[in-house]
Formats: sequence, C-alpha cells, structure tokens
Amino acid sequence: MNVAIQGIPGSFHHQVALLNFGEQSKILPFLTFEEVAKSVANGLASVGIMAIENSIAGAILPNYDLIDRYELFIHEEYYLPISHHLMALPGQSIADLMEVRSHPMALLQCKTFLAQYPQLRLIDDQDTASVAKRIQEEQLQGVAAIASEIAAASYGLEILAPQIQTVKDNFTRFIFLTREKTKIQEIANKVSFKITIRNEAGGLAKLLTMLAEKNLNLSKIQSIPLMDTPWDYAFFIDAEFKDPTSYQEAVVQMSREFGELKIFGEYRSRKG
Repeated sequence: MNVAIQGIPGSFHHQVALLNFGEQSKILPFLTFEEVAKSVANGLASVGIMAIENSIAGAILPNYDLIDRYELFIHEEYYLPISHHLMALPGQSIADLMEVRSHPMALLQCKTFLAQYPQLRLIDDQDTASVAKRIQEEQLQGVAAIASEIAAASYGLEILAPQIQTVKDNFTRFIFLTREKTKIQEIANKVSFKITIRNEAGGLAKLLTMLAEKNLNLSKIQSIPLMDTPWDYAFFIDAEFKDPTSYQEAVVQMSREFGELKIFGEYRSRKG
C-alpha cells in the first residue's frame, strides 16, 4: 500500500504511518499537504495522512479546504501524543545556540520554553524532521531543531532539552484520506461534513439547535467564507453521535432545510 505523508522519515506524519500501516507499506513523502491531497486524488497513493488539529494550537484551516477541493474522504482518525525536543549537533549547549528552526506549529507549542531564551532567533520551516536532517547534512553549528526523539536518533543529533512542549498532554489529530468512500469494519459514531448556511438571521443558531435536538455532539466547527457569494459561509463540522437513526434524520433535515451539504466521512472516534 502506498501511503502519502507530509514530511520525511523522523517526522510525526512518518510515525503515524508506521504505527498504523507498518514497515511493509510504501511511504511517499511530500513537502506540502497539497501534494499529499493531490497524490490521493490522482491515485498515486491509496491513503494520505494529514494533520488536521492540535490540542494546543488548534485547527489547521487550509487542510479543510484541501479535503473539500480535492474531493477526498476521511476514512479514519488517529491521535498521536506529541513530544517536542530541542536538538543540535553533539557537543553544544543551549548557550551556544543562535537560532531555533522548526515547523510553525511546533514553535507555537513550545513558546513558553523558548521565551526563557530571548536571544534565540526563531525561524519557521516546512517540517520538524527536515530541519534535523539539514543540521546534520550541513553541519550547522549554533542551530537547533525542535523535533521528535526519532528524528534526533535518525540524524545523529543530541537532545539538549527534552519534552519542551508547553502542555505535556499535547495531542495532534491526524486523518486518513482516501479517494473513494470506504466502509469501516466498526460502527461509525463520528461524522465530518461541510454545510453552507444561507445569509439569513439565526441560520447558524437554527442548525445548532437542530443538531442538539438530534443528540449530535459537536467537537469542532470552523467557518470559511464562500468566495463566490459574499457574506455566505460554509461550516466544517465534526460531530459525534450514539444513535445512527437520529444521525440519519439530522442528515435528511440538513439537506432539506439548509444549503449544500457535503459529508467527508463517517468513521469511529478515536479520542480518549
């Protein structure tokens, strides 16, 4: 099976791929999330792994648009505990460092630790593990990466400060994307969908009330303005449900009473 990820060996996406699909899968690394989505849409990859939200930094909004634009389906979700480590070439200390490079999300998740060292220049990069790799390949002195323990081991870097994330119970939610809607083995109790709300008073309140009456528990709601129709909004919603019948009734009612409804996936919640 070909599995597309954003990042290189040692990245968090790579960890998720190995944990869920094993060493026997063929990992296809890409620099951007859009390339991951495109590889699934054109059939190059059977599955694409994409981070969608973090318990500290929140949602990765552009990724919702990619799922929609490339008409992909969510097959599964996975929560990975995130541990960030400060690492550099061996033989250095934090006092020797001039800059720290990592993915913007990783820098944000470690801002309390980094605030203790105002002399450090913080530089955004595309991927946590790629910074670790570049430090080793170019033998960059005075430069540190924030990445995983696996990245440090993979690229021969020394961990100068372990577990530097602000919140120790730090999780990133990953979703597994497919080109076709797939049937899961377990009973679904979670749905991800996009719905357009007409520009009228109380439209969103009406939707939320109806979902509550059908016993759907919203775990995520994100609004995105529609470019074609100013002041109309699409909402990306994740909701959990216990009764499949009530959920189906909610789907019918949304289709009848609101704007366009697009279901990205019905799957099993893995939270907790």
